[in-house]
Amino acid sequence: MDYQRDIITMAVVNFRVKAGDKEANLSRIADMSRAAAKRGADMILFPEMCLMGYDYFTDESIPREEKLRVTETVEGPSTKRIEKVAKEEGIYIIFGMSEKKEENADKIYNSAVVLGPEGFIGSYQKIHPFGSENLWCAKGKDPFMFDTEWGPVSIGICYDNYQFPELLRYYVWKGSRLHLNPTAVIEERPNEGSRHAFVRCYAPHLEYGVLSSSVYIASSNMTGYDMDSYFAGGSMVIGPKTNAFDEVEVTTYIGDRNDYQAKMFIGTLDLSLAVLHQCEDNPYGGGPDYRPEIYKKLFDEIG
Repeated sequence: MDYQRDIITMAVVNFRVKAGDKEANLSRIADMSRAAAKRGADMILFPEMCLMGYDYFTDESIPREEKLRVTETVEGPSTKRIEKVAKEEGIYIIFGMSEKKEENADKIYNSAVVLGPEGFIGSYQKIHPFGSENLWCAKGKDPFMFDTEWGPVSIGICYDNYQFPELLRYYVWKGSRLHLNPTAVIEERPNEGSRHAFVRCYAPHLEYGVLSSSVYIASSNMTGYDMDSYFAGGSMVIGPKTNAFDEVEVTTYIGDRNDYQAKMFIGTLDLSLAVLHQCEDNPYGGGPDYRPEIYKKLFDEIG
């Protein structure tokens, strides 16, 4: 696949959400996006569910009717406001929000909306809701990529990326060199005092994605307290150190997995290093080592 550009300046965010306060969170998203653009960023990624907060939708004391009321379509007023920023600043902005569709307004999706220099692009609905998320959000069913001058950019949300490598490999096979992970990874839950989810699920799974698929992964997480949960920050962009077939190694290019501070990280990436050799013709074997026709048979058998 031919790409117009290899060099991209990317921003990721440790986002401190104000639980249930859409206006405050929108202002933060807008202000940080403008600040990122002024520092030369081409794209900025915000976390999962950062428009209202993650706990707002998991809190069973908040009636579902209220959750439906605050949920918008992806071309609603919140998206329109951030779309204006994206167009004025010439930057791609991706942020997490609850979404409902006009044709089925009683369902809520855990979504990521994508806005660009030309305006609204689209949204991705989380395919794999995690645990009790299934009590409030419907399952998405479609992968989502959006075209840019750096080639197609792909999205998975949180659990999509930690336990389901099939999705990332699909995206890379379709040409993605940059994969986005808006996430809400908890450092500890009330009365547990454990970094269980963060230590077990965050960096190791993303690093495996780089090792197995030679792709850059940009991850933005919430930080600090939401309503009850304490989020771990650690936003970063990781990717391959070289493009050599036998020297796959993970490098952190932007951010810091150990940084808890509410802040934005910006850096420049060379996407030409994202080369999945297994999808190219093997000079000794005559075709790619990656064999989707075989995997299709296997999945058809268990599906």
